[in-house]
Amino acid sequence: MKKRAPVSTIMTKNIIALNRTDDLETAEKLFKQHHIRHIPVVSGDVIIGMLSYTDLLRISFADALSEDETEVDTVVYNMFTLEQVMTKNVVTVNPETTIKEVAEILTKNEFHALPVVDGGELVGIVTSTDLINYLLDQF
Repeated sequence: MKKRAPVSTIMTKNIIALNRTDDLETAEKLFKQHHIRHIPVVSGDVIIGMLSYTDLLRISFADALSEDETEVDTVVYNMFTLEQVMTKNVVTVNPETTIKEVAEILTKNEFHALPVVDGGELVGIVTSTDLINYLLDQF
């Protein structure tokens, strides 16, 4: 196992992101369409928050309805803005942060995703799944 491997070697570079003006219905569509659980929220290329699928579940009945029933979701989603639901003051790492350091941050803070920022610009995202896949590749 490489002790000093940078997170840039395992992070997702093709980022699915939300703009601060997007709505929660758009967020849910992106979660389901791309089979992801965390989406950075940006203003331009600067990260201003993070939204998880769990954040949406806290305010909706998304999984309690069948796929053709969307009225309740829309009503609930229209009661909140993205900025009200997203996590602010997001912890970030840079591309040179080691995978070990990322693992420590995820474990210590009970996070499942960290945005990767270089020079103030969002360049990737690393998730607990990325970390597990990396560890599996080592065996």
